[in-house]
Amino acid sequence: MSAYDGATVVERMRSHFDGSTDHLYGVLVRALADDWDSGGVVRDILAGREDAPAGDMVQLRLLAGIHRIVLRGDAPELARFYPSVGGTADPYAVWPALEPVLRAHVAELRTSLDVAPQTNEVGRSLALLAGLSEAVRRSGLRRVRLLEPGASAGLNLLVDRFRFVGDGWSAGPADAHLVLDGCGAPEFAPVEFEVVERRGCDLDPFDATGAEGEAYLRSFVWPHMPERDGRLVAALATLRETQVAVDRGGAAEWVRAQLAEPVGDDVLTVVWHSITRMYWPPQEYTAMLATVEEARPRMPLVRVALEDPDPLPTTGSWRPQVEVDDDVIGWCTHHGPPLELAGR
Repeated sequence: MSAYDGATVVERMRSHFDGSTDHLYGVLVRALADDWDSGGVVRDILAGREDAPAGDMVQLRLLAGIHRIVLRGDAPELARFYPSVGGTADPYAVWPALEPVLRAHVAELRTSLDVAPQTNEVGRSLALLAGLSEAVRRSGLRRVRLLEPGASAGLNLLVDRFRFVGDGWSAGPADAHLVLDGCGAPEFAPVEFEVVERRGCDLDPFDATGAEGEAYLRSFVWPHMPERDGRLVAALATLRETQVAVDRGGAAEWVRAQLAEPVGDDVLTVVWHSITRMYWPPQEYTAMLATVEEARPRMPLVRVALEDPDPLPTTGSWRPQVEVDDDVIGWCTHHGPPLELAGR
């Protein structure tokens, strides 16, 4: 059970960053929760969401909605606090600039709560690289059909177009737009592979190649992490050169349809997902796993994932784990690097 289960939306908001106020969003979530407690405009924005399940991450949806307003230039006073647009003002002084923006955009911010977080965190492609290397080693097949349920804009499906630099190793094109440094894992030996097909699905896919799509995705990146924003911009440049098909659909049904398609014996099908388990209904995730198991006799098939442990540990520290089928081969952060391999 998640630590958030049983908590109210506002309690989850206040505790989302473990109570830390050492960055803008840590201050914002507390300010928003305090405004709720005082009967302010946040109550109007969150009306009807009081009992939203923890997996909806309402607090992140609201923060992204505010960030979109800042990114498009409609809140210049508030922008002074957002590092993503060059702001350097003291976060502790943010509320007088934030409150009028909330009041001016209540309808828009209520609509923003309908949109699940789509971070497209391309740093997670490091976990995919590790999982693919292990899957190729196990199968002996280097030609890969890569499928991603919950792909959003499909950026991580471009894993072979990114460059990774770790401790004593590197992988990917030397002229890649996106270079992921600090990947760690000093004993990691990436395996060469060829992606012969890449395809994803999402409940709400959209075109990320234009300016509007870029701003939309950037709104989900925490503004106090400019390195993540830079990664996203570089990945979007890659997407403009290598288009990815992302279908509209639910995970289990879409995976079933894809695995029904014939594939050559020399092709390894990899079903990949990252930090999605918390957002999917449990029955959807269970059905997706069952679909993968049903297809194994028909083709070379591996599931690769970066997900939080399930169930979450109740004590001690933990990190998302890199899974190859039922094996945990390593760990990353929620944003990717560095990679630590199991048993190393």
